[in-house]
Amino acid sequence: MVKTHKEESVVEKVAHATEHVLEKVGGVAEEVIENIGEAVEHAVESVEEVAEELTSDNADKKKSVKEIKTDASVDDKKAKLAARLKALEGKFKEIEKIDIKEKVTGEKSEPTNTIVPIEDYLKASMHLGTRVITPHMRKYIYKRRADGLAVFNTTMIDETMKEAGKFLAQYSPEDIIIVCKREAGWRAVKLFSETLGIRAFMKKYPAGILTNTNLKEFFECKLVFICDPWLDKNALTDSNKIGVPVLGICDSNNYRFGINQIIAGNNKSAKSLGMVLYLLTKLYIENRKLKTDVPGIEQFIEDWVNLIPPK
Repeated sequence: MVKTHKEESVVEKVAHATEHVLEKVGGVAEEVIENIGEAVEHAVESVEEVAEELTSDNADKKKSVKEIKTDASVDDKKAKLAARLKALEGKFKEIEKIDIKEKVTGEKSEPTNTIVPIEDYLKASMHLGTRVITPHMRKYIYKRRADGLAVFNTTMIDETMKEAGKFLAQYSPEDIIIVCKREAGWRAVKLFSETLGIRAFMKKYPAGILTNTNLKEFFECKLVFICDPWLDKNALTDSNKIGVPVLGICDSNNYRFGINQIIAGNNKSAKSLGMVLYLLTKLYIENRKLKTDVPGIEQFIEDWVNLIPPK
């Protein structure tokens, strides 16, 4: 019996739809390839169901399931479909090798050994810089937003955090001072100082406290930690005069002159500074194997709970 034009059209549509779906689902390519035989079988079963429905009112045109399976035209279309799937197999293997995040954002997919999930850096706005990008900080930036703000490479933020954690852990708490003139960082700096026993200078850094031996408040230290190379430039200058190493948080508009180790990221917001100091506290305790408890991140960032999206 001759197959109707409508039946052939249905088969063609099934084959075309199957190919279209396979081209769109790159994310599940491996699963599709492994189940090619099953996909073909499902396509044939769909043809069977449609054929039975179309011919149910016409006894002369009705075909049994066995006849459809053995029909030469259907077998030909099965063979063509299998050939198309086979041809797509190579494309899927190439897709698997492509890092989609790297193509879209310029960054590689999130590594599995980051200090915290990359999303936490984003929630704390550590990745947002300023509209100014200095030559020193250009390598840490991967693009500008539409509004002109620089966007840090989050993987490099994590790398500088790890390096800073190791650098800071080389010194005892009594040999370190932290300076933060920016009000947005005072809350986190105070908690950082109280947790680790590190001397902190907020609001104003006393000029000459490290260089003028005639001052009653004079003392010596082995590391100076500054939160902004520009606002805390007096502490940076004094450190360079006496040859004390400096750890600094550098935004996109900062220069790193005189700074031995930097943390790349936003140093303007309370959320970002809170995240930096929380991570440094955590890393310092881990690296020095201290028995001190690490305060929760919500204590460093006041509205952290509100930044977590609802489940």
